Amino acid sequence: MRTRMLALTSAVCGAALLGAAALPASASGSSSGSASGSASGSSAQEPEAGAGVVTAAQLLAEVRACSRISKGRYRTDSGSAKATVPVCGTRDAVFWKADMDIDCDGRKTRACNRKTDPYFLPETAFQSSRGEPLDSAALPHVVVPGPSKVWDYRKSGLTGGSVVAVVYRDRVRYGVIGDTGPTGIIGEASYAMAKTLGIDPDPSTGGAESGVTYIAFKNSRISPIESRARAQSRGAALAREFVGR
Repeated sequence: MRTRMLALTSAVCGAALLGAAALPASASGSSSGSASGSASGSSAQEPEAGAGVVTAAQLLAEVRACSRISKGRYRTDSGSAKATVPVCGTRDAVFWKADMDIDCDGRKTRACNRKTDPYFLPETAFQSSRGEPLDSAALPHVVVPGPSKVWDYRKSGLTGGSVVAVVYRDRVRYGVIGDTGPTGIIGEASYAMAKTLGIDPDPSTGGAESGVTYIAFKNSRISPIESRARAQSRGAALAREFVGR
């Protein structure tokens, strides 16, 4: 599922290009590599159904129509023959519908390292509040394409730490923008994000072929970026506003 072979040079160059523009964004979870870092447990990512909880169906109803803001489309993998995914926008959010490749870059853990991930990189475009790379095994986060003529996420009110809602089947999970990827590919999230959505998080063989909706809320940056609890609470509130509840 993870096909980023053409992405490595672009990702490294993209991180360097962002340099001064990059805001803190990384996970300082436990070194065990589990998805439950010390900053927050999985319960913060899995709210119980009830009054005030926005469902997957409600969010998907708000993104049925696409008002395209990207100048072109993205491929879902480096080997994809065609670019088929546009980035769409509303007044309050940006969204795209794609697959999910697994991002295991950043802090080295038992789950994310060069042995488990042949394309592992020890950096992320954004850093934690301690100035360290994010822990992809602990922090649910989304990867956005590096700025290009097709689309520049920074011009859409997004940056490291911006809150995102990710929908897969009947599940909604909240996280942050935590890394950037190739300028021509879209559809990637961290090991922790995949795991909380019930998607196989293995960086070499896991992921989802399709059916994943990413909704990034404009001007919604949280701090510290590694706080799963803040991403959950802010995401839930923004989702309620988004669906008009």
